[in-house]
Amino acid sequence: MKILFFNDFRLGILKGDQVVDVTSVVADIPHLGPHDLINGLIAHFDVYRPKIEAFLIDAKGVPVTSLRIRPPLPKPGHIDCMAVNYMEDGTRTEPAPINAFQKAPGAIIGPGDSMVLPDVPATIFEGEAEIALVIGKRATNVAAKDAMNYIFGYVNFIDGSARGLGPEGNIFFKMKSRDTFAPIGPYIVTADEIPNPQKLQIRLWNNGKLMQDFNTDDMAHNIPRCIEWISSIHTLEPGDIVATGTNHRGLNPFMDGDVIELETEGLGRLTINVRDDLKRTWARQTRLERQEAKQPGVHTPQLSGKYTPAPK
Repeated sequence: MKILFFNDFRLGILKGDQVVDVTSVVADIPHLGPHDLINGLIAHFDVYRPKIEAFLIDAKGVPVTSLRIRPPLPKPGHIDCMAVNYMEDGTRTEPAPINAFQKAPGAIIGPGDSMVLPDVPATIFEGEAEIALVIGKRATNVAAKDAMNYIFGYVNFIDGSARGLGPEGNIFFKMKSRDTFAPIGPYIVTADEIPNPQKLQIRLWNNGKLMQDFNTDDMAHNIPRCIEWISSIHTLEPGDIVATGTNHRGLNPFMDGDVIELETEGLGRLTINVRDDLKRTWARQTRLERQEAKQPGVHTPQLSGKYTPAPK
């Protein structure tokens, strides 16, 4: 089942290219806003799924292209993001130590929204293509062998980064938790529709050019291990997000006017825009292209705009 919010946060189910409004079916879920509604649906999906499926039999939808699609998880309680969690196409000799960071719930945006680059002296802005897990039930100290039972579904996720802000050893909050730096969508796909999340191709395009193209089978710490580790630190609740990391070799600068598209097999395509009121520019290079050209440093240097480094 593909679950989404649309227009003024009506709840919908995607059937082909049509969206069926099922808001009335779940109206009795206690909620003060859409975040409570989707979290309540996730927590009690075994009760509401049969009701929704019965409603869908005769219900008519409207074309998805006629609607404004919203983030399917407007305000998750936790957004946990795995750090350095890919083997980078075999270029890493061993997995990095398991690690993660958190993003603020206010970082969430949805399809058609804009990632806004802040007025800070970042050396570069990037967005990482990822698959995220949506937690389905309370998870505390979950064993890896049981971890998949705690997944409600999956969603596309872009991890925005403002790199180079420093100081060293104190960077993740300033780099990752900015407003608009967690685009997700266009919908949640329930776990039963993704038989093997550890074998999915993830692709990201910037202005139509393919930049990231990798498979989830390259994860250093697999999905069960991620849930086991995070749930040993804090309890995960229904509707929480665990983003599983990226292959960094295709990372590239995000700049004003860019149109970013992320597609994971089976999860649809998430399209967002990038806005930078300072109009800063960088060379159009991926990290891999820079490495292959034997250019110094990991990131392409800023070319123009505020905070451009002074010539040496």
